Amino acid sequence: MQRRAFIRLIAGALAWPLAARAQQSTPTIGFLSSRAPGESAGVVAAFRDGLRDQGFVEGQNLAIAFRWAEGHYDRLPALAAELVALRVALLFAAGGPPSALAAKRATSTIPIVFSAASDPVRVGLVPSLSRPGGNITGMSTLTTPLGAKGLELLKELLPKASVIAYLVNPSNPSGKLETGEADAAADALGVRLRPVSASSLAELDKAFEALAKLHVDALVVAGEPFFDSQREKIVGLAAKYGIPTSYAWRENVVAGGLMSYGASLTDSYRQAGIYAGRILKGEKPADLPVMQPAKFELVLNLKTARALNIAIPQSLLVRADEVIQ
Repeated sequence: MQRRAFIRLIAGALAWPLAARAQQSTPTIGFLSSRAPGESAGVVAAFRDGLRDQGFVEGQNLAIAFRWAEGHYDRLPALAAELVALRVALLFAAGGPPSALAAKRATSTIPIVFSAASDPVRVGLVPSLSRPGGNITGMSTLTTPLGAKGLELLKELLPKASVIAYLVNPSNPSGKLETGEADAAADALGVRLRPVSASSLAELDKAFEALAKLHVDALVVAGEPFFDSQREKIVGLAAKYGIPTSYAWRENVVAGGLMSYGASLTDSYRQAGIYAGRILKGEKPADLPVMQPAKFELVLNLKTARALNIAIPQSLLVRADEVIQ
């Protein structure tokens, strides 16, 4: 062997372990989402912002492996297993209880951070908000009681309303809890609640067809990842059938919905990114309490109200955090 070729061979052999170690030193986050990539750009950007706050930038000192269920919650267990097999440093469960529960069942050792989980204790994610224990923690959005608040706001907006529908996804573990809270609120308001279920695009169409036949006075849409991923479709159906509708997220009102009351979805993802960064630095999920939102926003759309021939009372307008003209 020539001397120059021998030197190149030895240099390559010495460099390979260094390159391998450098590659291994870059952590990978497994991003497991119940939603779809096309409509998740905003929340993904918020998650990256949280990571950047902790000094982690994708493509520089961090990699992210994405898996999307695209509203098909039954795909989540297999997608979670794929990410566990990649030996990711951390699992981020995006899109509420469906993805968080799938991640929890897939591993008891890899750290897990969840986002936008409506009631982490009651759905079985953690035993306590202040002491989550185990390998999982994250962000709660408290959407379970917010369905009841949506009913109250609709009743204030439409005092004569006697029948209000509640759109729920039966494949979401928190759906039954949210319906129960809404049913109790309806009784207190003297309103008849009509739960309607949908877990696919076809079922959404059928649900609104059923609502039109039931002649409901208004509708509350549960704060649920599949519904949020289909916000434009749901807003369009509500407009088509002329149903005053309350949502959990501001984004629905920006898309043309009538009103919303809830926490910031993007802030939940940003805070989850911060938690993920802290865990990558060495903190343990068991020591990080589940965070709850500090602020809830009431958002109204005057253009949609006019289209529905609804006069928004001053009592709501003065309390609104944002009024879209």
